[in-house]
Amino acid sequence: MDKQYLTQERLDELKQQLQELRTKKRAEVADRLKRAKELGDLSENSEYFEARDEQVEVESKIAEIEDIVKSAAIIQKTGATGSVQIGSTFVVAKDGKEFKFTLVGSNEARPEAGLISNESPLGKAFFSKKAGDVVRVKTPAGEMTYNIISVE
Repeated sequence: MDKQYLTQERLDELKQQLQELRTKKRAEVADRLKRAKELGDLSENSEYFEARDEQVEVESKIAEIEDIVKSAAIIQKTGATGSVQIGSTFVVAKDGKEFKFTLVGSNEARPEAGLISNESPLGKAFFSKKAGDVVRVKTPAGEMTYNIISVE
């Protein structure tokens, strides 16, 4: 599995979520299954089938988060390199407007908040570039040109 780039805060959130799923949520689903079985005939018991579906969802979510945690690589602030790396915050100009982005792992990407994934076309284009570089990105709307103003 590929590395999952995460901030320490996001990794802690995922570990907390995993702990809650393993303990509370599993117990809740087990209790629902037990109560549904007590109602009798399972072949026509909708509560039982709903509880089984929820159990599958919970176990799938646990497996997904475990995979992310196992392959996690903590994002370190990389201001010393001067180039855009995972964890870098940088300012770009496009069409006379400035935008501030932070390059993060795909698990934390929120483009509307300026957090762009290292796996996205935009993130790939900015990776390893330095202040003063001109970056061209092909998008469905056409080619976009960005000037990197600064890298933190």
